[in-house]
Amino acid sequence: MTTATPTGDGAGGAAWLPDEATLARLANEFLAALPGERPVSGPPARELPLAAPGPHQAAVAPRLEPATALPVSQPAVTPPLTTPPVTTPPLHTPPVARPQVPPPQAGPGISQPERQLAQPAAQASGPRGTGQSFGLTSPGQAFELPGPGQAFTGPGIGQAFTAPALSLATAPRFYFVDELSAATLPAPAVTVDPQPGFDVERVRRDFPILAERVNGRQLVWLDNAATTQKPQAVIDRLSCFYCHENSNIHRAAHTLAARATDAYEGARATVAGFLGAPSADTVVFTRGATEAINLVAQAWGRRYVGAGDEIVISHLEHHANIVPWQQLAEQTGATLKVIPVDDDGQLLLDAYADLLSRRTRLVAVPQVSNALGTIVPVQQVIEAAHRAGARVLIDGAQAVAHIPVNLQAMDADFYVFSGHKVFAPTGIGVLYGKPEVLESMPPWQGGGNMIEDVTFERTRYRQAPARFEAGTGSIADAAALGTALDYLSEVGLPGIARYEHELLGYATGEMRSVPGLRLIGTAPDKASILSFVLEGYRPEEVASALDACGIAVRAGHHCAQPTMRRFGLEGTVRPSLAMYNTWAEVDLLVAALRRLADDAGRRR
Repeated sequence: MTTATPTGDGAGGAAWLPDEATLARLANEFLAALPGERPVSGPPARELPLAAPGPHQAAVAPRLEPATALPVSQPAVTPPLTTPPVTTPPLHTPPVARPQVPPPQAGPGISQPERQLAQPAAQASGPRGTGQSFGLTSPGQAFELPGPGQAFTGPGIGQAFTAPALSLATAPRFYFVDELSAATLPAPAVTVDPQPGFDVERVRRDFPILAERVNGRQLVWLDNAATTQKPQAVIDRLSCFYCHENSNIHRAAHTLAARATDAYEGARATVAGFLGAPSADTVVFTRGATEAINLVAQAWGRRYVGAGDEIVISHLEHHANIVPWQQLAEQTGATLKVIPVDDDGQLLLDAYADLLSRRTRLVAVPQVSNALGTIVPVQQVIEAAHRAGARVLIDGAQAVAHIPVNLQAMDADFYVFSGHKVFAPTGIGVLYGKPEVLESMPPWQGGGNMIEDVTFERTRYRQAPARFEAGTGSIADAAALGTALDYLSEVGLPGIARYEHELLGYATGEMRSVPGLRLIGTAPDKASILSFVLEGYRPEEVASALDACGIAVRAGHHCAQPTMRRFGLEGTVRPSLAMYNTWAEVDLLVAALRRLADDAGRRR
């Protein structure tokens, strides 16, 4: 957040205030006097000239000289204050007039887009509290917490978020100079999104971090396959829990325990409804998809996989869907088989059918590849495995935020995902299992909460899902996961999927026009991910240059080294999209990549 600097110019202005040049000089002297600060020696770093703007955004990218670029591990040199960097205008432009469309329908557990937090005391149905973080206009106003069995609903879509004022200690360096220079730049073109039922600007207003500035520029978050940002409703849900509900669950008779238990179990029911699961008892809370896969490998695999049996995975796997099965194979004497992929990154289904046998016990594949974005035809994979008598685990970590999931229609035996990939906090994830499969599995870990009765001679365990949730879980994070899924339901996953499909198609076409850029993973059926290499640069060099523009992408092997090596690579650059990304952000990305490609061409 930036604050305009008043001057003594103009009618009614305070004549004693310094002008802009004086402000810049004083600030430079102040910064130079700080410990560790010193004037920059040598010639100033060269700036990249303005790149050709895309159709939706006046794009600016800094120059990267590949021959002299600093290694990733070294800090970049900060230019002196007297030569401020060229900045891009904020991407978050005021909403434009659009055709009036009906608001999205509320999903399960959403009573209305913006609940009334302040109510007369006589109408209160839940415990009272106070707090300005929930949109109250004064500290003394009261709001109502949900009563027992009621779902918490946070701010509705599009509710305004006001960021706190930044202090000099926390503001981006030279933020006031950025604001002054930004006033001279042309305003970005405004484009109405192609999905009139989905308003991306309305969604963006719910994510406070998207107003952040990085390296003096508006944050462009294109690292969504690694983790997603959080809407204000999720942030508020965590705050509400710790302010008004914090307690351990199940084993107490006091009010806070009841509130916490309702929040935790209510979130379980929300997850079941969101996934189309038959009941909440099929939902096990874990720390994430990785822990969920390990739980299946150790609790189900150690009982049902033996010497000579076979486990089938694919060439598209995240390490979390490889290593646990390798460990199980080493422990049991089983064999691990791998489904190959073609040069576009698609599973070779005929080869998959040939791998199945009467010894196949489990097939584990992703619904969406985290490295390439390929959407796997999981229905065909599941049907073929079931004909062979095998169980199937689907890794849905890269799917649940992008495409609708119906587990009863899918018929997977296990399904896993991580909350932080779906706009929820880190440290919470889900294992779904068919009821009969979960009941056949012994516990993985022992401790409190998962027992029915304990003596020194024997222990009797609770039914699923409790038997797989030993100890104190991530209660607040589970509650916030429920809020995140309610938020997605309110926005509408079908509309999100259509919008992202159009955005991915646009980004794919634009990136293909960049000289020397090669997309890795070109399957016709993809979601959210654009993996590429750029001639003349290492992936980390490209990511570092983009970061200087405020654009966050991932570079490396993406925890999918076998996938990378299938294409003869050790790593790629991976921009990944989410529902809050825009055409203008894609234009900024492509403009920066074109400038890098031009620089590489001049060196050759």
